Amino acid sequence: MPQTNKFKSASASSAAQSAGPDRGEALRDPNAPPGYSGGDDNQGDPQIIKSPSDPKQYRYIELSNGLRALLISDLSGLDGKAEDEDDEDSEEEEEEEEEAVGEEEEGDSGEGTDEESLEEGDSQDSDFEELDEDNDRKKKKGSEKQSAAALCIGVGSFSDPNDLPGLAHFLEHMVFMGSEKYPSENGFDAFLKKHGGSDNASTDCERTIFQFDVQRKCFKEALDRWAQFFICPLMIEDAIDREVEAVDSEYQLAKPSDSHRKEMLFGSLAKPNHPMSKFCWGNAQTLKTEPKEKNINVYKRLREFWKRYYSAHYMTLAVQSKGRNGLEKSSPKPDFSEQLSPFETPAFNKLYRVVPVRKVHALTITWALPPQEKHYRVKPLHYIAWLIGHEGTGSILSMLRRKCWALALFGGNSETGFDQNTTYSIFSISITLTDEGFQNFYEVAHLVFQYLKMLQTLGPQQRIYEEIQKIEANEFHYQEQTDPIEYVEDICENMQLFPKEDFLTGDQLMFDFKPEVVAHYIIVPLYCAALETQALQHWRELWAGDFDLNPSFHLPAENKFIATDFTLKTSDCPDTEYPVRIMNNDRGCLWYKKDNKFKIPKAYMRFHLISPVVQKSPKNLVLFDLFVNILVHNLAEPAYEADVAQLEYKLVAGEHGLVIKVKGFNHKLPLLFNLIVDYLADFSAAPDVFSMFAEQLKKTYFNILIKPEKLGNTLISCFLLFLILFRKYKSDGLIQRVTNLFLKLSVEVPVLFRVVELPQKHHLCKVKSLNKGDANSEVTVYYQVKLMHMEEPCFDFLRAKETLGYHVYPTCRNTSGVLGFSVTVETQATKFNTELVETKIEEFLVSFGEKMNSLSDEAFKTQVTALVKLKGCEDTHLGEEVDRNWTEVVTQQYVFDRLSREIDALKLMTKAELVNWFMEHRGEGNRKLSVHVVGYGVEENDPPSEEQPAAREEEEEGSKMSLYGEVSKLTFLPASTLLASATTITDIRAFISTLSLYPYHKILK
Repeated sequence: MPQTNKFKSASASSAAQSAGPDRGEALRDPNAPPGYSGGDDNQGDPQIIKSPSDPKQYRYIELSNGLRALLISDLSGLDGKAEDEDDEDSEEEEEEEEEAVGEEEEGDSGEGTDEESLEEGDSQDSDFEELDEDNDRKKKKGSEKQSAAALCIGVGSFSDPNDLPGLAHFLEHMVFMGSEKYPSENGFDAFLKKHGGSDNASTDCERTIFQFDVQRKCFKEALDRWAQFFICPLMIEDAIDREVEAVDSEYQLAKPSDSHRKEMLFGSLAKPNHPMSKFCWGNAQTLKTEPKEKNINVYKRLREFWKRYYSAHYMTLAVQSKGRNGLEKSSPKPDFSEQLSPFETPAFNKLYRVVPVRKVHALTITWALPPQEKHYRVKPLHYIAWLIGHEGTGSILSMLRRKCWALALFGGNSETGFDQNTTYSIFSISITLTDEGFQNFYEVAHLVFQYLKMLQTLGPQQRIYEEIQKIEANEFHYQEQTDPIEYVEDICENMQLFPKEDFLTGDQLMFDFKPEVVAHYIIVPLYCAALETQALQHWRELWAGDFDLNPSFHLPAENKFIATDFTLKTSDCPDTEYPVRIMNNDRGCLWYKKDNKFKIPKAYMRFHLISPVVQKSPKNLVLFDLFVNILVHNLAEPAYEADVAQLEYKLVAGEHGLVIKVKGFNHKLPLLFNLIVDYLADFSAAPDVFSMFAEQLKKTYFNILIKPEKLGNTLISCFLLFLILFRKYKSDGLIQRVTNLFLKLSVEVPVLFRVVELPQKHHLCKVKSLNKGDANSEVTVYYQVKLMHMEEPCFDFLRAKETLGYHVYPTCRNTSGVLGFSVTVETQATKFNTELVETKIEEFLVSFGEKMNSLSDEAFKTQVTALVKLKGCEDTHLGEEVDRNWTEVVTQQYVFDRLSREIDALKLMTKAELVNWFMEHRGEGNRKLSVHVVGYGVEENDPPSEEQPAAREEEEEGSKMSLYGEVSKLTFLPASTLLASATTITDIRAFISTLSLYPYHKILK
């Protein structure tokens, strides 16, 4: 499929907000494609083209210092109520909290720079982990219409000094560690956490972005605190060594990633003096060790870099808040546009064979093209990617799937700074190959070039361009709202790239069909990056000249799934606040709710086909996984046109049965659903397809478990639920077994597990990482109890002060209704021993208990109020409401007003109750389980890293068999004297077999 840009992927699951009463009539851009309109009449800036479904008002200003700002007023849901009236409602509450806000501001380093965000769902034990992610994220992040701001600075890692690689990234971390006006190192983060906010930052090649969100009533103060980081940051010299460790840990976590390794290889192919050849991450070696050896003053250089580049005229600011916004009114910017064609080097036009960390075969063909910024209205690469990434009949992937040579294909440009900047643009085709496809990768490449030759021969097609244009315009016209913090992040970057009128449309819409521009970028095979000058001379000559085309290739037919009717369905039943059960019989039940808030012509449908057979044995679980994978494969080609026409579907192998999710425009959604039902009813699996997915599933299991965080979570699930062993199965009778999974159920089947009741003492399980040579370790300390609010102090103690790792977080765990909490630290065995890390976690929990004891009543009330506001927030889009209600249905709990009940309970809670509860569960008799996944490094008594590759080569030399068996061969480690009081577990089955189980439990009150 074609790669999607960042904005689209961020907003793909959102739904539109209804227009507020002050929205006014939208203007239409005469040059725009059909299906969307411009800004509001007499509302905001009429030059800024926006969707008619967008209830926000926009005002663009340029300050005298050169800073450009877009003020976004969210008018949805005001119901005619003036902003002043709304402010009065919270004024009294604000005054009550004001004193508490000013209390001790202890927090983390303030920046929260998760360029690679945590997968929160990975830390969940919920029965429906994948389904609960959105619901959990909603409660943690606060998807209410918060106020948010984002600042994009037109400087990034391309501007790093040659002798200090990673300085731009390091500055992004350091700038948030206090300011002259607000000197507390962790004050900003603490302030946000007290008021339901969050912050983040990221460094790209030519841009650095900072963003935050917070409750609206605190937005003015938060904005002032945030602005001070760019006006007068402290950047304390004493904090440099500590924050270098955070940057280094971030780099170490990324090292085992195949995508990051490929990016670093790609960068090394650029011309020596081109900024692409720089090491943009930065680590302890480049920011600490080498500068000391060269007598470089990192603090001084950091200050110089900030003073030179963090200048207002490089900055674009986007600010979004409820109601109507108001705002009172150096050296040259780095320019790399003259350094074109960085990959015109002998090193680029070659075939590189890369040994991956994961078990995966892939072929990636990459072209380096001129910058694309000036062609944003045409988007030629998007047109080409649409065709190359097509999965319907006549496509590259269709042909490869029929041969069982490939599983997936992605083509295009991600529009990140790595793929697209002022010096070049990348166009890549990446194909995930099967074992057979890997053996025939030359032929796979030849098929790709045959398809490209066909595109060259036929030339740009206006019908196809206009079809893509129509799909994009429909999506924009009925645009779904996103979280403000995500929205302002995208818009502030767009302000660096597009003229004012296209701030909101430049990265989404296709405006002008110019066949000469598109034709110029239909790839010329001669410029392929995957050629060797000698061994592949035959292929070079073949692809450079004329050759026969494969007759099976052809352009896509007209897409029958594109919606044309956008009228809202007339309501045939009374409006209800919560879903209503409209059918209930021995085959199941059906819940329905008419959308009466967002009023967009889209529908969500969710189905859970429950089977008690799935969890009967590991064999059934594996067969069920195979069934879902093959069903998705069978559907991929016939359903692809629906997918690109904004009709989304997802088939999930749930823990208790098949989950089917469908959403999209009302008009054509039944066509897609009927298609899914037909393929489900007529399921079939050819032997070669079965073999292909059986092998692929083994790779998938392995790729999951070589990641320390995944292995750690799997082990905790094994302790609390069950242990899955992976074995080899054959395809005999697969269809009959699948049929048996979905027999008629006489009664409602429980969708919960019986959960193990942990003993009232500390147990420890230490295992070695399954990825030899990976220094990353993970320590999780789990208490089978409940959770308290500890995110910010946890980050402050374990990351900012102890510098144990980049990812440090507490997690609430709901395991089939049995609650618990855990604290997790991802560290490196080259720096810390996992048992030392656990002692630090315990030190934190002790200090947290003391902090709660000394917490004033006002500060406690502030925390409660922040949590109440998050739980009482309005939904940003229809999908959030659907997710919340679906969780109740799929877990058979049906407490649709759960958030209201939780708010009522929170308001009755006292500080004494919380403290007593925490001390009780932290005292004698606590049910504590520690799981350590131990990486490879000197702190774990492993040989130096340079000795490990040789050992690995020796292993691989001795056997050509895959190492899949490692996933079920855990190496258990003993505890040292540091944790001598813990009972060590070396046999998980034996341990849990002696324990009792909790009864089935649902949280209904």
